[in-house]
Amino acid sequence: MFNIWTIARREYKAYFASPVAYIVAFLILAVVGGLFTASVFFTMQAMGQVPPPGVQVVTGTLMFVLVFASPALTMRLLSEEQRLGTMELLLTAPVRDWELVVGKWLGVFLFVLTIIALTIFYPLVLNALVDPGIDQGILISGYLGVILVSGAFLAIGVAISSLFTNQVATFLATFGVLIFFWWIFAILGQVSGPGTGEVMRYLDFSAKFYENLIQGLVELGDLVYLLSVTALALFLGSVSVEMRRWR
Repeated sequence: MFNIWTIARREYKAYFASPVAYIVAFLILAVVGGLFTASVFFTMQAMGQVPPPGVQVVTGTLMFVLVFASPALTMRLLSEEQRLGTMELLLTAPVRDWELVVGKWLGVFLFVLTIIALTIFYPLVLNALVDPGIDQGILISGYLGVILVSGAFLAIGVAISSLFTNQVATFLATFGVLIFFWWIFAILGQVSGPGTGEVMRYLDFSAKFYENLIQGLVELGDLVYLLSVTALALFLGSVSVEMRRWR
């Protein structure tokens, strides 16, 4: 556990020294803030009164943006180590393969949690504008969904990062996989037959988020699935790193 925390702390600090991370964080906050402003204050001026928007205007936009941001934040984690040749040094250190992978994931996950925490400002403003206030249950379940889905996205990104030495290739491969989990499985679930369609809908991240979690519905099956994907991705990343050890 000490090794995991040491690696995570190093990666977390590294993001604050990276211009790419600042750009990604700025874009996330700018998009969420811009759409929040457009949906609330512009509507106020048009209608002459405060509309009753839900907190989904924040959590839904945040999750959509993280689909694009997650590959950018994870593309360097392990691929950069391999490109620079520092992976061999890490593999000879007294650190287990899974500790390295989990530590890398935890570092980027904490950075994303920091960005997510900054967006709490928008629900607080919304709560002050709406009478008698926003639904706290939907707020909690929505942010829980953002955290769980982003954790799974980042785990997938870390696993794919272990397969490449080029950051661009890592970004494109990760984004391609996330497109499947976020859009393609949903489309296949609609056009496939009953049996295959159910499987595709079960694999669909967006349905679990938009149809359940963002609406205040927290189902055990959704939580287990998202946590299982996260664990499986970290396991596959650990296997990939271990295979490099024996090459």
